[in-house]
Amino acid sequence: MTPFTSSRVQSVTAQGERRLIAGIRRWLGRASPASPFGIGDDCAVIPPTKHRQLVTTDPVIHGQHFDATVPPRAVGAKLLKRNLSDIAAMGGRPVAAVVSLALGPNTSLRWLREFHLGLAACALKHGVKIVGGDITQGPAGFFGAFLTLHGESAGRRLVTRSGARLGDLIYVTGTLGGSLLGHHHQFTPRLAEGAWLSERADVRAMMDVSDGLAKDLDSLTPAGLMPALQASAIPISAAARQRAKATKRSPLFHALGDGEDYELLVVARALADTTRFESAWRKRFPRLKLSRLGRFVSNKVQLPAGALRLSDYQGYEHLR
Repeated sequence: MTPFTSSRVQSVTAQGERRLIAGIRRWLGRASPASPFGIGDDCAVIPPTKHRQLVTTDPVIHGQHFDATVPPRAVGAKLLKRNLSDIAAMGGRPVAAVVSLALGPNTSLRWLREFHLGLAACALKHGVKIVGGDITQGPAGFFGAFLTLHGESAGRRLVTRSGARLGDLIYVTGTLGGSLLGHHHQFTPRLAEGAWLSERADVRAMMDVSDGLAKDLDSLTPAGLMPALQASAIPISAAARQRAKATKRSPLFHALGDGEDYELLVVARALADTTRFESAWRKRFPRLKLSRLGRFVSNKVQLPAGALRLSDYQGYEHLR
C-alpha cells in the first residue's frame, strides 16, 4: 500500500495541521497520555527517574526503509522497533518517545491512520508512551517519520560498545541475513535479552546488528585487535540462503552484509565459563539461538587457519 494518493480529499491537505494532530491523538489512543505528559504542550514532560537515562533516534523514510510492499502498520511498528533495538543493545528499557513527521501534501490519510495504529500497538506492547512530536510539510511524494526514544537502565549497569580485550569471545543472537525478505520489519527487539546480558558479569560490550555483522563488528573492536571468526559458526538464516539463490552470491555473503538483522552482538570476557554462560542462556531463552563466533586476537599476528577475512565482506554504509 503506497503512502500517497492522487485524491486531494483523501490526503493530509484536506485536514490541515490542527485536524491532523487531533486525528493522530485519536489514532494513538492509550499509547499517548494526556498533556502535559503527552501531545499538546510546547514540550513533553517525562517524569524523573533514579536510573541512568538513554536517548536514541532513528527514522523510517519511504524508498529507503520501506516501500509499498510493507503494510503501513508494519512501517509504524518498525519505526519504534528500530529504536527499541538500540535500547536493548545497552541493556536498557524504553520509557517515552516523540515522533516528527515530514509529509508530502499527497500523503494518504488512510495510510497515515494505519501507520499510527501500528505505532500505537507496538508502543503499548513495549510500555512506551508517545508523548509528543512535530509535523512539517515535505515535497510531494515524500514521507519521513523520525522517532526519538528515551529509555533508562534496566538494572545495575549499562553495556556500551567499548570494553573488549585480547582473547575475549564474540557471540551473536538469532540468525543473520536475508532481511529484505521480511525480517527488516518483522523482527523482535531483544529487550529482555539485552537486559539479561547486561546483568552478566562476563559480558564486556554489546551492540545491535543493523548494518551487517561485517561492518558492525568493527565498532566493538579495540585498537590493536581484530576479530577471528569461523565461517562455520556464523548463524545463517533461511532467508539468507533463499536470497543467495536469487543473487548467485554465497549465503555467508548475505549473513555478513545484508544488515537490518537487529540481533545482539555480544563480547564476553576471555576467561568466562562458556559452558555455564551458554547453559544459562538456553535455560532463560530456549527459543533463541546464541552462537559463539570466535574471539579477538592481536592484529600483529596472522589470522588463525580458517578464520574469516571480514575485509572481503561489506555491510551497509550510509552516504555511499
